Amino acid sequence: MYERGLQALQRRDFAASAAALRTVIERYPDERELLERARLYLKVCERELEPKEPAPKTADEWVYAATVAQNSGDVGAAMQHLQRALQQDPRHDHAHYMMAAASAQRRELGTAMEHLRRAIALNGENRSRAKQDPDLELLRDDPAFRTVLETPAEPVAPRPAAAFASGARARKPRR
Repeated sequence: MYERGLQALQRRDFAASAAALRTVIERYPDERELLERARLYLKVCERELEPKEPAPKTADEWVYAATVAQNSGDVGAAMQHLQRALQQDPRHDHAHYMMAAASAQRRELGTAMEHLRRAIALNGENRSRAKQDPDLELLRDDPAFRTVLETPAEPVAPRPAAAFASGARARKPRR
């Protein structure tokens, strides 16, 4: 039975392998070494059988994935997700804002300022957020940071309606 479980595992038939290994565990509870190996391989099978989360498809989903990565401390993964979001929607203000914060954390201050400038140009509400955001602390002493926060943004056309197809709500323009 153990051999069948290993053969199924090699064929990547994880369900059959798991069934065989469970049978081994039930039938031979006193065989310590066999149980340890069977449990180890069973964990591999169970991990492979777990449903996988689908990859993000929209810019908003990539930004969400970046938020999760950023909150777990994986700034590199967050930046990769944000780059994918910006490839899909170069006018995604929140992606630019988060890219500014992630770049600041990595001490890439020029890149951080560039994305912050763009985020504010796309959505003026990002200006007040940036004034208080601890993630942008490294930029506060930079005169360019103060200039970006004090300079009125030129109006930018809103993002196309298709960008909100994933359920995100469009922001009302300020008048």
